[in-house]
Amino acid sequence: MQIGICDDQKEIRELIKEKVERFYPCENIVSYESGQEILEAMRLPDILFLDIQMPEMDGMETARRLRRRSQQTIIIFVTVTEDYVFQSFDVGAFHYLVKPFQEDKFAEVLQNAVRQFKGRDRDRDEADGKKQKPSLMITSRGEHIAVRWEDVVYAEVFDRKVIIHTMDADIEYYGKMKELEEKAGDEFYRPHRAYLVNFNYIRKYDATTIYLKRGQALMAKKNYQDFVKSYLRFNHRKG
Repeated sequence: MQIGICDDQKEIRELIKEKVERFYPCENIVSYESGQEILEAMRLPDILFLDIQMPEMDGMETARRLRRRSQQTIIIFVTVTEDYVFQSFDVGAFHYLVKPFQEDKFAEVLQNAVRQFKGRDRDRDEADGKKQKPSLMITSRGEHIAVRWEDVVYAEVFDRKVIIHTMDADIEYYGKMKELEEKAGDEFYRPHRAYLVNFNYIRKYDATTIYLKRGQALMAKKNYQDFVKSYLRFNHRKG
């Protein structure tokens, strides 16, 4: 995996590199001083931290040209303003970080990007018939049950139990939502501490509630904006 950092300021490039190395010290990290330098590279990075406000060619134009060459690079915009956040969806950006970075947010975005990159490898393997995504294995009332992830509409926590809702069943077991969230992948989102939803089953949503093809889930106010961005990215990937 190759992680790229493009910023016209050397101190910012070094700062991001230092943060990335804390989590992925063995990965190949490449720095670029300009958008033109990225576009002339023989190999494009798998994940790219891209500054928007750069002289000559800004990050948004760099991303547009990069997309003509590759749809696969995971782009994370970095900038000092939120003014371009909606434009970032036009070039299929994965996320949008505002300087100065919050440590926990930077870590979350980076790790999610790496998970998406690795998920693509798994998807390619499945397409080649090499392996399939393992089902969710649950022990419920003494029975061992395999639930396909694509069948999960949403999950919720109630009285120390996790309840998995499919279109035709409700399966409950003793477990932790955090562990389920970590296994679920990028087609799922946790809008509230008590809920995990599958993007594929969403009918509509507002600032308080997500309405699914079966059932509904609560939306925490603090998560609403991030949910909207994540759902837009999901739909962009799905075309």
